[in-house]
Amino acid sequence: MSPLAEAVTEYLQLRRALGYKLEREGRELPRFVEFLEQHDATVITTELALAWAIQPADATRRYWNQRLTMVRRFARHMQASDPRTEVPPSDLLPAKKRRAVPYLYSEEEIEQLMQAARKIRPPLKSATIETVVGLLAVTGMRIGEALALDRDDVELSEGRLTVRRDKNGRSREIALHPSTVMALAAYARVRDELCPHPKDPSFLISAAGARLHRGTVGHEFDRLRRYCGLDYDTLGRAARIHDLRHTFVLRTLLNWYREDADVEAQLPLLSTFLGHVEPSSTYWYFEGAPQLLALALERLERTWVEQS
Repeated sequence: MSPLAEAVTEYLQLRRALGYKLEREGRELPRFVEFLEQHDATVITTELALAWAIQPADATRRYWNQRLTMVRRFARHMQASDPRTEVPPSDLLPAKKRRAVPYLYSEEEIEQLMQAARKIRPPLKSATIETVVGLLAVTGMRIGEALALDRDDVELSEGRLTVRRDKNGRSREIALHPSTVMALAAYARVRDELCPHPKDPSFLISAAGARLHRGTVGHEFDRLRRYCGLDYDTLGRAARIHDLRHTFVLRTLLNWYREDADVEAQLPLLSTFLGHVEPSSTYWYFEGAPQLLALALERLERTWVEQS
């Protein structure tokens, strides 16, 4: 193993020990090191970093920026032990980050997705996919968090579940509505009947009794939304599984405004529930739904009138 290959392995181990998942970096940085070795380079240079980052040529500028950002972090780490290392400038491949505008599913559309899931075969996969859709819709969990749940994390008798090491490396508890507890308990009975000896301790399992793979769930969800007419041809835009999380947040905020609740006081609680590091991450949702922004403006105007 070359010194650079050893260095990138140590770098990834170090950052993972600090709580970072680094799934993409774990794939891409070793490939970057291979690229350097193919060019007989023993040190990171800005020229080679840029040449690697802008592959493939038909990718978006944001994609190139993300690749160069990964290299830049690694280069800063390497520069401490090897002063010859060049750290690519942060403005070398500028790309403004754009967040996808979420699709707000109606309650009827969510029910249609769950009904469509009941037609999947075999029966265990059907029950699991239906449960995944329902769980994401009523808790606002990230898909990765739901798939990472172990049986011990789901305490139905206590009406709660625990998300361990979420996107930001923290754990949190999520209180479950009684109807959600009943639905999860029903799934658990079916799961244990159809697969009494699972391979993994995961709460949600595949037809083979193993932990669900994110790609498999994404594939099945795409089939469901197309079956329900939630595709690009019908909507004129993408409707993603992650939008179930957005739908939960937006519906919660809309209900608070309609009930004339103190949204500002409640927002930090919602941020904690969602696993956001700070409320500013939750404020973004005000841009995601015109009706939410309209309600916020209506309340603001009402406040001005009352104070005048």
